[in-house]
Amino acid sequence: MSKGKPKVLVAMSGGVDSSVAVLLLKEQGYDVSGAYMRCWPEIREGIECTSPKDNLVALQIAAHLDIPFQTFNFEQEYRDIIFQYFLDEYKAGRTPNPDVLCNKHIKFGIFLKKAIEFGYDFIATGHYVKKIDDKLYKAVDSNKDQSYFLCQLTREQLKYALFPIGELTKPQVREIAREHGLFNADKKDSQGLCFVGHIELPKVLEKFMELKSGVIVDNRGEVMGEHTGLNGYTIGQRERVGIGGTGPWYVAGKDYKTNTLIVAKETDPILYKDTIRLININWVSGVEPKLPLEVDVKIRYRQPDVPAIVRVEEKGKSIEVNLKKPQRGVAEGQFLVFYQGDQLLGGGVMEGGYNSKIGLNFEAQAMVLK
Repeated sequence: MSKGKPKVLVAMSGGVDSSVAVLLLKEQGYDVSGAYMRCWPEIREGIECTSPKDNLVALQIAAHLDIPFQTFNFEQEYRDIIFQYFLDEYKAGRTPNPDVLCNKHIKFGIFLKKAIEFGYDFIATGHYVKKIDDKLYKAVDSNKDQSYFLCQLTREQLKYALFPIGELTKPQVREIAREHGLFNADKKDSQGLCFVGHIELPKVLEKFMELKSGVIVDNRGEVMGEHTGLNGYTIGQRERVGIGGTGPWYVAGKDYKTNTLIVAKETDPILYKDTIRLININWVSGVEPKLPLEVDVKIRYRQPDVPAIVRVEEKGKSIEVNLKKPQRGVAEGQFLVFYQGDQLLGGGVMEGGYNSKIGLNFEAQAMVLK
């Protein structure tokens, strides 16, 4: 710990949340500096990014709040770690979640390492999440809670992390910003790919992989239309499926052998899974709890919690999660996150799932729906 005031480096994105994080930390007596992580140039490989504009906003806010400011260039690390993962997962037919790995490897990885090298005691971000005794809890604002995206962090990383706005709601954050004259008080929340922004997924995938069109069928084999390339679709997807008429239709599976997209109606049992296999599991505490364990889970961000039991899978090579209520949209490659009450326990990558009521196991249903 530094002599005098503890030193904290705030990851400033140009948004209102990280700006208010600076304000709160100054009020709490920290020696605060700000930094912007530049992870994508304005235009790279045809993908436009708001990074230069956001960097300028962060600089202007830092000047307004009278704190030191610097910019880190992590463009190559982001390209090699996060964007490559993004492409590799789509090429493999899975659905990535780059925000989760960006937090693990960039914000709480190389950014944290830089901060420690420069003598800071802590880093801080504008995440809506609470930290108590190096444990993570859901934010007060349930509509903005971002604990899901921190499921791969470790206790060691959390030791250096501060989350100043976790006890506030978004309207409260904006009001604090207005009271202190921050010109970004009403800036819209960023959306899209972490550190890049909004992207048109089909156009991006076309640049990096061959997308072969094929037929869309329902789960009875009736041809419903034509898809634009299996890699661009996610299990459970409803938007951009490209079928009109008697919908809505949801993506139920992808058959790569025949290049066929399988769809189903919302009430079709084949869309719903109650048993999920997980790999790459991270327990935030660093210690795997005794299994089986009763938890609540999310299979995607903003989804209501679902009661479940986590147990060691029969073959002992992975973990199986038994949902007490079947869920639509169990997408291979996405993260399933564990909670007990408001505490985030960790999470893992969904390798597959099945509906026990249909009577097929993982392998059998995978043959039908993959």
